[in-house]
Amino acid sequence: MLIHDMNTGDRFEGYYILQNIAQRTTAAGKPFLTLNLVDRSGSVTAQVWDYTGPISQSDVGKVAWIAGLASEYRGAPQVTVHRIRLAEENDDYRVSDLVATAPIQMDETWEWLKETVNSMEDEDYRALCQEMLSRYGKQFRLIPAAKSMHHGFVGGLLMHTAYMVRAACFYAKLYPALDRSLLLSGTLLHDLCKCEEFVTSPLGLVAEYSVKGQLLGHLVLGAEAVSRAAAALGTPEEKSVLLQHMILSHHGEPEFGAAVRPMCIEAELLSYLDLIDSRMEIYTENLENTPAGTFSGKIYAIDKKIYNHG
Repeated sequence: MLIHDMNTGDRFEGYYILQNIAQRTTAAGKPFLTLNLVDRSGSVTAQVWDYTGPISQSDVGKVAWIAGLASEYRGAPQVTVHRIRLAEENDDYRVSDLVATAPIQMDETWEWLKETVNSMEDEDYRALCQEMLSRYGKQFRLIPAAKSMHHGFVGGLLMHTAYMVRAACFYAKLYPALDRSLLLSGTLLHDLCKCEEFVTSPLGLVAEYSVKGQLLGHLVLGAEAVSRAAAALGTPEEKSVLLQHMILSHHGEPEFGAAVRPMCIEAELLSYLDLIDSRMEIYTENLENTPAGTFSGKIYAIDKKIYNHG
């Protein structure tokens, strides 16, 4: 049973993610566990009475099988847990029931990206992209593109990147001045080092930012990773520098986090492709929760409310 579908008095069982776990004691001195249960539909506060373990704060982010009773406390939904255990390796549950996942065919999208890399005319850029995907591919296919702003779901980074690469392929045909291989390389790799910037849970969600992520950020981390890979492959320095420039400038302006402003045609286009895809996803996610004919609340990521014309 999804959390969103629980009504007072419902008995339920299923798999849920554990969050905000705390061991406490009642006024009578009896131990109990308070926590939040989370799935893709929402979260709910839960209490496990007369509980001494083994589940503890160290199990935050893990999946557990739970049976209990839905109720409410002071007008807010709450559940009383009767049985709880951590999920085991052979348990049959779907990750897509627990966390939001990208609305794409992820295996097909991954294969298409690799084929697109193989289609690059420039062998240096092609080899560099293949090397970077080899190093980061496992995480890249799973993690979100952001903690909450846009594409904040499992597979979000893959979706965000693939949509941008598709757009880049279109514009490479439209404008002959563009170097297709450089444009596709910069687009493919622009956010790749979010794999280093984020610390993710076992299910792939962003739990927090890494130390390097906070001190350097994914633009600097990405440029450094490209520089190292290019040196190892013997990539000509100019190509390495151009690709690093695209990564460092893809936020467009310093006020939006760019280390430098775009100064080549491919970098300029990349900054707009990134802005377009992030904005379209912000609109899409917020329109889902805005009834037709009404305005949303203020969306802080874009500093305004939006209208759903239906």
